[in-house]
Formats: sequence, C-alpha cells, structure tokens
Amino acid sequence: MIWLALLPWLALTGHTLVNAMLLRRPPRGAAVTERVAVLLPLRDEADRVTPCLESLLGQRGVPELEIVVLDDGSADGTAEVVRRVAGDKVRLLTGAPLPAGWLGKPHACAQLAAAAPGSDVLVFVDADVVLAPDAVAGGVALLRSAQVTLLSPYPRITGAGRLVQPLLQWSWLTFLPLRLMERSPRPSLAAAGGQWLVADRAGYERAGGHAAVRDDVLEDIGLARAVKRSGGRIALADGSRLAQCHMYASWRELVDGYSKSLWASFGSLPGAAAVVLLLVLLYAAPPVTAIPLLMSARVDLALVTLSAYLLGVAGRVISAAATGGRTWPDPLAQPVSILVFGWLAARSFVLRRRGALSWRGRPV
Repeated sequence: MIWLALLPWLALTGHTLVNAMLLRRPPRGAAVTERVAVLLPLRDEADRVTPCLESLLGQRGVPELEIVVLDDGSADGTAEVVRRVAGDKVRLLTGAPLPAGWLGKPHACAQLAAAAPGSDVLVFVDADVVLAPDAVAGGVALLRSAQVTLLSPYPRITGAGRLVQPLLQWSWLTFLPLRLMERSPRPSLAAAGGQWLVADRAGYERAGGHAAVRDDVLEDIGLARAVKRSGGRIALADGSRLAQCHMYASWRELVDGYSKSLWASFGSLPGAAAVVLLLVLLYAAPPVTAIPLLMSARVDLALVTLSAYLLGVAGRVISAAATGGRTWPDPLAQPVSILVFGWLAARSFVLRRRGALSWRGRPV
C-alpha cells in the first residue's frame, strides 16, 4: 500500500505525456492566401534585432505579407539598424509617447495593429525570435485549422537559464489541460506566450485588442483572457521546429526579467506561496528526504521518495522532448530548478512591494 503514495506523481507525469501527445504543431511547408501583417515592436534592440529581421524578410508561403516595425523610443540606434538591414522592405514606424495608464509593450502592439488595418491575420513577434522561412505560413495555417482566434506557438528557448526556462513549458504541459483550455470559455483557464502570437484580426478587435490589456504586465495572458471573454478561442502549440527565442543573454538579465513579471503570474502573495510550497513538496523534497530515510534503514520509504523524484524527472524529459528542449542531463536538476523558481517568485514580490520594478528604463 505504501506505493499508493506515488499516485500524485504518476497522475501528473501521465498528464504531461498526454498533453505532449496532443500538442498542436504548425505544419511545415504551408502556404496561405490571406493578408498577413507581421508586427515587430522594438525598444533598444539594436544588438539583437538583425537575425529576427532577416528571418522575417525570408518568409515564404504568404504572398500577401506585410512587415511593420515600430521603434518605441529606442536610444541605441535600433531604427538605424532596421533601415540598414531591411531598407524599404518593411514599414518602420516611430512610436508615440507612452500615455498615462499604459505599459510599453501593449502600447507598441496597439499602434502596430492599428497601422495594418487591411490584414486578415496579425502575427506579433518579439525581437529575440528567429523564425524559419515557413513559420508565418505554418502559424496562420494552424490558426485556421484549429479554428481559434488566438494561437500561441511557443518557440524553442535558447540562451541563459537552463535551470529555470524549461519550467515554463513543463508547467503548462503538467498542470494545464490543453484541449480543455481550448474548449472552455473560462478566462481564468488561459495561457499564452508573447514571443510569437498569431491572431485573427476580427477576433482580436472584438476582444478589444491590446487596449484591453493596456496596463497588464503579462499582456500575452491578458490578451488570451480578453479573447475568451469576447467569445473567442485560444490554443497553445509547440513552435520549436519553426522558431527559436534567445530570451535572455545572461543570468542577470533573466533574474530581472522574471522579477518584473512573476508577481503578476499569481493572484496574490498567499496564492504564490501556496503554489511554490506545493512545487517544493512535490519536486524538491523527495530526493532530500530519501537520505535520512536510508540512514534510518527505512528503505521502503526511501525507494518511494526516490521514485517520486524520478517521476518528476521523467515529466521534465517528456516536456523537453515535446518542445525542443534539452532532454538530458538538465531534467535531473528539477529539484534545484524548483527552488530557484521559488526564490525568483519571492524576489519579484519583494521588489514590487518596494516599488522597485522596472524594464527597459520604464517603471512597471
């Protein structure tokens, strides 16, 4: 009977496997006939926008494609880089001053969407994303075949943060019923990643566009919830075969990025504490408790806790294999990953309470 204690880990890892098998993926080599606008907001991205721009210029399978770029008050020569790399192949806009009550990215995205009124589909891309030549066509094709309003094809993540970054894909594969999320009208059951979003233009406008999430730190999830509130549908997808995102170049940058927004991922401080505590009990505690159990000759209990740890590792392996991540040896560090995540969440709440959160020179 002691092995029945493993049921929570078996259920969660089994759910990860089911989600991985059901995960949608944009098709390769797609071709679409709709009018598509790729929208790229930039703020101080001179040192990393070139690969993104070059990948956008190389898109195929979308005959009616427009690329619109907005320079949102950059002070590092971003606009000059865009002109040098893309010339007149993109439409370069100068962002308007940030109005009261708006955060920077929602305001930039709202301006971009307004600048492409004739498009049937809006594709929002961040500057650190590099798309395969058939990525835009594949994203639009999946948007239509899945019959959703907003599609979030999550790219393969590169750069700093091997301990923390994979937890994002693992968390929604493990805890979020993806197909139920697609069918459910509940705004609370929503997820999205703003690195690459594909939106039906009409549905985006019914949801209020980015004006509906003007002051939302997590504007991607906010937009997904707004779409649901307006009667639309959303879907997550694995975009790792068609896109990669070099999100953070250093550990310092990662810490600042997570600190900026982690507090907003939870409903409240008590909610955050409860989630972190649950994750620690499920994924960090088992290998630690196995040691004293072995020392006290409780071999049966030690084997149970070690099995729980290995089931957690298996979930990470499944998640990595499904989303283009590192399947080995990184999943072995799952307990450390959970503890680091807990520290980042605590840091985010502390800095928010002090009013010390900022991003790219703007207060959050």
